[in-house]
Amino acid sequence: MKKENKESKSQNEDMNYDFVIIGAGVSGLSGAMYAARLGLKTLVLGASHGSELPVGGVITTTNIVENYPGFIRLTGTELSDKIKAHALDYPLVSLKEEKVEKIEKQNNYFKIKTNKNQYTGKTILFATGTKWRKLPETVKGSREFENRGINYCALCDGPLYKNKIVAVIGGSDSAAKDAMVLAEHAKKIYIIYRGEQIHPEPINMKRVEANKKIEIIANTNIKEIKGGQFVKSVILDKPYKGSDELSLDGVFVAIGHVVLSDLAKSLDVKLNEKEEIIINHKTSETSVSGIFAAGDVSDKPFKQAITGVAEACTAAYSAYEFLTSSRVETS
Repeated sequence: MKKENKESKSQNEDMNYDFVIIGAGVSGLSGAMYAARLGLKTLVLGASHGSELPVGGVITTTNIVENYPGFIRLTGTELSDKIKAHALDYPLVSLKEEKVEKIEKQNNYFKIKTNKNQYTGKTILFATGTKWRKLPETVKGSREFENRGINYCALCDGPLYKNKIVAVIGGSDSAAKDAMVLAEHAKKIYIIYRGEQIHPEPINMKRVEANKKIEIIANTNIKEIKGGQFVKSVILDKPYKGSDELSLDGVFVAIGHVVLSDLAKSLDVKLNEKEEIIINHKTSETSVSGIFAAGDVSDKPFKQAITGVAEACTAAYSAYEFLTSSRVETS
């Protein structure tokens, strides 16, 4: 009986953490590395609430990263793998691919329920990021043709469109980069944008303009997506070259992201009008004591991998200070 109690106690201790990070993108993984260096027992939960992304986060869908210090050029997956390996080099870090379903605050602790287990954390870092924004339901066929010609990840699905005709919907830097990735496979790429001019980073604008496969259709919206088993065409809200129907084999949606802040909201963490978590930009603290946020889910206007990593490392240090004060004792 005593042996069973000892084993039960050991199992319970294994479920208790100083720092629990929700989200395993580059921000969350970097925060874990830094927390471990500060001696915090850290858990990273890799499938955030509502996320459709793998461990490594949204950057794993980026073909080329050229703006992360220390690396002139590498893929998003290579960068996330390096940061993951760095974090997991510390024995204090555990990574579990579990979906967080609910978090409750109990006194000075947080109870985290996943689809597989239940954990206790003394502090929380939300690094849940975002998910792809879908076309409005008013666009006929926008749900019917998902996974049948409507795509969200050019890096993942671009090879399926070898020598075919595709369109990218959107005008951001992501849309431009998606078009360039698709140009490695497709024979023709249209960028369809509702505004007067697309607005990527200047270097990517030059690359789009120099690529003969890419053509921009501005001041235009999609009204309908048509097809049979797969996408065959889209209907535009104004004629392009004499026709409002454009023949396509695939559509790639790049119209922004939806912030994954529902779990934070359930804990009464303050959000802004965009549903981003409001943080103290010096400490990464939220409005709720013991809860921090970093990366794309936060209200920092300039969102890059490097800024998210910095916020997460700041959060780890702030959590360390919080835990080593008289408020809570570390494990």
